[in-house]
Amino acid sequence: MLRNRAVLPRLDYLLAFEVAAELESFAAAGKELNVSETAISRKIRLLEQHYQCALFVRGHRSVRLTDMGRKLLSGIAPALKTLVRVSEDMCAQLEKSTVKLGATNSVSSLWLMPRLRAFHEANCNITIALTSSDVDAECLAEDMDLAILRGEGDWPGFEATRLFGETVFPVCAPGYLQGRAGIDSVDALRRHDLIEVSNNHAEWLNWRTWLDRIGADPDKVRPSASVNTYPLAIQAARDGLGIALGWGHLVDHHLQSGDLIRPMGAEHVRTRSGYYLLRRQGVEPRNESAIVAHWLLQESAARQRYAAE
Repeated sequence: MLRNRAVLPRLDYLLAFEVAAELESFAAAGKELNVSETAISRKIRLLEQHYQCALFVRGHRSVRLTDMGRKLLSGIAPALKTLVRVSEDMCAQLEKSTVKLGATNSVSSLWLMPRLRAFHEANCNITIALTSSDVDAECLAEDMDLAILRGEGDWPGFEATRLFGETVFPVCAPGYLQGRAGIDSVDALRRHDLIEVSNNHAEWLNWRTWLDRIGADPDKVRPSASVNTYPLAIQAARDGLGIALGWGHLVDHHLQSGDLIRPMGAEHVRTRSGYYLLRRQGVEPRNESAIVAHWLLQESAARQRYAAE
């Protein structure tokens, strides 16, 4: 039995330290572990507080280990490799179970995909079979265990739990504004390229309805480009083709990375709709399905909050 557990720091601190030491960069470690550079920096700082010594010398764009940092790395690296090997062996012995999850194209591409790697690393015996579709009936098919859809929480026959609300604002790549006039008013949008999404969901916000919601004349501003799915609109904005409407939470990681910015600052529209986790009523969920649902709710709880959310 391990008797003096208090002397041990958290495993995620040690993992962040080991990867940052190997890559000599907090930013690179963040990408490797699929978290932000800030999160890596915080874990390292807490680890240094635990040991009450500096583990890294911080440079402008890189870091290097101190003597105490090298000592710690030499001790934990073999232990972490052993943990990885044991975990791989255990996962290989466990039968994989598949959980079928249906979600809109936007949620699948922009919210779920950046998170799936971390889930699979933590749950090696569960495979999430993701169906991405903007046709609600496909996401709610009989064989689906879970679904994530946009609405106001009312799906007959399903238990709906709100994951996040709907806050919508303009986004574009930083480079798009270079050499162009700033956007200090809605009227200034007329001088810019607006990316529209054309689909069969008339209830989803587009540029016309967004402008109407903020009290602007939608006839004064016309989209100059059109795509048929929301992920394509965001990709077009990231590529510098113009300004798209960004949904809070769906574009958060692009805002945090700097791929996208909000050219109109805090200007936004908040609707009554949101994105909900749906589970069929009257059906006892399998343990694996419950694990996936719990993970989704945890991810929701950890999100940043927008206005009135």
